[in-house]
Amino acid sequence: MSEIRKKAIDGLKAGDTFTVLRTFTEQDTMHFRDITRDYNPVHYDERFARVKKLQGRICHGLLVAGMLCEIGGQIGWLASGMNFQFRKPVYFGDTIKCDLTITEIDQRGRAKAQAIYQNQEGVIVLEASLTGFLPGAPEQQVLRAIVEEGDPANKLR
Repeated sequence: MSEIRKKAIDGLKAGDTFTVLRTFTEQDTMHFRDITRDYNPVHYDERFARVKKLQGRICHGLLVAGMLCEIGGQIGWLASGMNFQFRKPVYFGDTIKCDLTITEIDQRGRAKAQAIYQNQEGVIVLEASLTGFLPGAPEQQVLRAIVEEGDPANKLR
């Protein structure tokens, strides 16, 4: 079981922080392009990227932002809002670290969180704020049962 899922089963609290890492490849961008139909040449054509004053082609911002889905999916977070501030481009081969911290949880399980994304040089490339619903006791019980059954849909176990 992933450590993030274990923490969700045990109970989440304000101040909990989760970290994931990912190195982005050109192939990731091609898959994302096929799903989203985002054909912006800044992702595919060096000339276009250079005219935009970039060092080269860049990853889709929402592909990088989607690192939150790994954390949220392990937690069972049901998002109600996400706000992203794209600070710097992410290039193919960059390794991004996403740290998500739960900042508030009310009595009904509504939560707020902040996420900071840094590249391998420690430069902040993206910041995000989130709102949503955390699993309550009934959902935690089902998560526990899913894990006991081997968590078959979870490739991160």
